[in-house]
Amino acid sequence: MEILYTADEKYLQAVEELTFGELPKALHLFNEIIDADPDYARAHYQLGYCYFYEFKNYQTAGYHFKKCIDLDPSFPDSYMDYLELLVTLKMHKSIAQIAEKALLIPGVSLVEFHALMGSYAEQQQDFIAAKEQYEKGKLVTADQKEYDDFQDHIKRISAKQKSKAKMIYVYNG
Repeated sequence: MEILYTADEKYLQAVEELTFGELPKALHLFNEIIDADPDYARAHYQLGYCYFYEFKNYQTAGYHFKKCIDLDPSFPDSYMDYLELLVTLKMHKSIAQIAEKALLIPGVSLVEFHALMGSYAEQQQDFIAAKEQYEKGKLVTADQKEYDDFQDHIKRISAKQKSKAKMIYVYNG
């Protein structure tokens, strides 16, 4: 392997290793970057990603996602993965805070955001909020499959709302 001189070169190499399934090499390089430059936000993001999706080590993943957001609040990728982690852990207060910030960041996928927040609201059985998120997702997508997926979510929510509706019987005697 060539000698890499800058953090950026190491970062690109680590991402490439990750792309080709070389997780141990990628982790080693990301950790080397952080050892040399603890404020290299994107290396923190990648470590958070690996610890969340590959190792299911939620505490370590959360640390790295949060660190990335603190160091580079304009880096959009970290928000959706961090929100996904917070939803997984049911950290309601943090979800609301990060969701609010995410909406202000250019580059955050609004389609993914509304799908995730709709799913989260649905899990909480807040069908009104879920339907609202799915409706917003429908408005921002330009992809037919995504649009159809949001339509399906809305139909499912409507069915759930009907099944939870209280029945009132009137006796006309």
